[in-house]
Amino acid sequence: MTLTLDTYRLLGRSGLRVSPLALGAATFGTDWGWGADRDDARKLFDLYVDRGGNFIDTAVTYTNGQSERMLGEFAGPRRESLVLSTKYTTLRRPGDPNSGGSHRKSLVGAVETSLRQLNTDYIDLLYLHVWDFRTPVEEILRSLDDVVRQGKVLYVAISNTPAWQVSRMQAIADLRGWSPLAALQIEYNLLQRDGERDLIPMAQEMGLGVTLWSPLAGGVLTGKYRREDLNTPSADDGTRKSFNLALGGIGERTFGIVDVVKEIAADLGRTPAQVALAWTLQNPGVTAPILGARTPDQLEDNLGALDVEFTAGQLARLAEVSAIDLGFPHAMLASDHIRAQMLGDMKVEPRTRP
Repeated sequence: MTLTLDTYRLLGRSGLRVSPLALGAATFGTDWGWGADRDDARKLFDLYVDRGGNFIDTAVTYTNGQSERMLGEFAGPRRESLVLSTKYTTLRRPGDPNSGGSHRKSLVGAVETSLRQLNTDYIDLLYLHVWDFRTPVEEILRSLDDVVRQGKVLYVAISNTPAWQVSRMQAIADLRGWSPLAALQIEYNLLQRDGERDLIPMAQEMGLGVTLWSPLAGGVLTGKYRREDLNTPSADDGTRKSFNLALGGIGERTFGIVDVVKEIAADLGRTPAQVALAWTLQNPGVTAPILGARTPDQLEDNLGALDVEFTAGQLARLAEVSAIDLGFPHAMLASDHIRAQMLGDMKVEPRTRP
């Protein structure tokens, strides 16, 4: 079925309606040495919203605050129809230990800063950006609940956190009547499928919508890198190429996957980026990948992913070339031996999630 940006989806177990592709505003501003200047950022915003898109993702420190300031300016009279999501925990003032982290002081300061930068009275969706391993979960949850009760935030969410902590936090929020987590943001793409082990199944079980950062693996899945790049010195020149090389994001396995993406794209008359994005939408546990386009042409191409329709054979090829080892206990529990030990020759339908 062909999707459109105004084929809205519910975010987790909440009633919030969001587009199936979110617009990432981390590219708004050039303060980090790359990204879109004001004119191009405005074009990105208008192109997305004019197509019916309503879900825009940023963070309090993206491009040193320029991202939120531009987004607040662009939203203007259309603010009410948009779902603006932002994040806290990254350091807002170097040298100030309380300007970052998951604790109450950091949260309150970040929320007030985001409200000013976005020029808005409320934040639709606030994520804890990065797990800090220091703040008690009760402090985090109660602080999030407080900003919701104050009307400064409508929904709360979490990103880049171990699955066991997220599930624990959701259970505590439910039991204490605090605001539940509505969404989980993770890295997930054809090169990085680790979320299939615990994070995505946990989110489905606990009622969190899943949004995806880096669905194109930092641009690697667009096919713009060559095998020769493996031998290129990874000088830290601020480009995505040097970033990917430094993290080991480009390797022989990478090119095996990219080759299949390119072949399927050619068969479908699509671009590799469209194929890679459309693949993430095949996962029923995914609510919305976040598009990180820097130019209107890139965004236009990315939006074409909504029109991609795969054959069963093409999906099987992508699944096979990008397959990961699910590890213990998942691989053991999925084995024929264990199934036979539990069920013998009987057939029992799996439980459907509420």
